[in-house]
Amino acid sequence: MSTAPTVNGQIIGQAHHATRAVLERLLAETGATFHQSVALNAAADSDGGIERDRLVERMTSTLKTDPTTVGAALSELVAQGLLEQRPTDGARLVLTAAGKEAHGAQRAGIAGITARLYADLPAEDLVTAGRVLTEVTARANAVLAEG
Repeated sequence: MSTAPTVNGQIIGQAHHATRAVLERLLAETGATFHQSVALNAAADSDGGIERDRLVERMTSTLKTDPTTVGAALSELVAQGLLEQRPTDGARLVLTAAGKEAHGAQRAGIAGITARLYADLPAEDLVTAGRVLTEVTARANAVLAEG
């Protein structure tokens, strides 16, 4: 009889890479990149838009990527007409109507994927996994902050 593996970095990494590959396939169908999707999500979650510098900081710290990569994604979204910088709001980026539509389509696709991946998993297992992964993330961020 086989037992479930103990959670470790390898198991977490495999889950991350597998789900990221599924997400990347969905995003490719919409013509979006992962970084663009994250930016649209952040803009949608920020009522009235988000300051460009704040969005860059949020994405670089969360995704562990560099500001140049994030800046390129934001510039691409502006060029595609999905985000706009309002002249009266300084550096505040807001979703355009097309951006809201693209974000809605991405969210619907992600909801479908999520339903397939997490279907029939016990709620208490998901709560435990969420708590453990949140703590591991906090500890890893603390290690990174130490330098």
